Amino acid sequence: MGRPRLNRVLPQYASAFIDVRGKERVRLRRTGWQTVYVTQKPGTPEFTEAYKDWLENRKIKIAEHRAKPGSFDDLISRFYQSSEWADLKPTTQETYRGELERFRAKYGDRSAATMSARNVANLLAKMQATPAAANNLRKRLGQLFRFAITSGWRTDNPAKATRPLKTRKGGFPTWQEEHIEAFEAHHPLGTTARLAFDLALYTAQRRSDVRVMGPQHVRNGWIKVKQFKTGKEMEMPIHPRLAASIAATKTTNLAFIVNAKGAPFTYDSFGMWFMRQCRAAGLEGFAMHGLRKAAARRMAEAGLSNQLIKSITGHTSDSEVARYTRDAEQKLMAGEAIAFMANRENPNLANGSKNG
Repeated sequence: MGRPRLNRVLPQYASAFIDVRGKERVRLRRTGWQTVYVTQKPGTPEFTEAYKDWLENRKIKIAEHRAKPGSFDDLISRFYQSSEWADLKPTTQETYRGELERFRAKYGDRSAATMSARNVANLLAKMQATPAAANNLRKRLGQLFRFAITSGWRTDNPAKATRPLKTRKGGFPTWQEEHIEAFEAHHPLGTTARLAFDLALYTAQRRSDVRVMGPQHVRNGWIKVKQFKTGKEMEMPIHPRLAASIAATKTTNLAFIVNAKGAPFTYDSFGMWFMRQCRAAGLEGFAMHGLRKAAARRMAEAGLSNQLIKSITGHTSDSEVARYTRDAEQKLMAGEAIAFMANRENPNLANGSKNG
């Protein structure tokens, strides 16, 4: 018995159905293209984004790319067709696909059934210069091997037997005021790089959200955001500096920031593009996520409560905010502590009086 289909007005190559779990899905399928299952509701901006991403990035060349049975090439292709893959958010799929395809380009023809824990450890050791990327690959391989176990290809998960590499503490560095000034000096108002920077700094959102922001999300001086990572819907007033940046920059009706083809960046390509803009301004090692931290830092330094900061960043717990604002809070409390002690030790100095 086939899947029950739904009568919907859908774009070309799309069909809707109810899966075995009772969830509505839309399948994008075309000969010579990667089949994708979309969980976003048709007609929403999220569905439109997923559909456009598929049109732009999922075409495959069958004649040039035939998977050898039992290879990682074969396993990864099957993984893309699995329900586990279909349950991932489009932005998560995009990130994972980039990591898997980089591995596939080097090792796709190798047997997926014979890789050992030692092989995985050696592979990670070769990536010591980029420990975060190595650890992400370890996670993706772990997912692949779990899928291989349920598919009857393997009985063990060699990635699970390895240890992640040590990474620098704190993740991407928080932008300080001198870094912000350096970027602004190199990328003036009216440039695409500056608009991307301002969107990140003055909304405090992740790059997955910044890259799809567009005129359709702005109304009456407010900008509406649905966070891809959390699914949380938020609205906030547009900061005057961001409003000036939007007004000064030529944009499209699709998204504020687009690539050379006039389409929104993919998740990975947007991050890499922005890091190139940082390097051009002499800011090696800085990334967009550091601007989210900088926005939280600025709010903490202004004395805003965690509750107010969370209303902008979308964090749900004080501990999450604390990771971003710890240094700023220490500085504020240190200033208050010294001022308090100075007042107690010499009230006259605190009041500006002079000893006669």
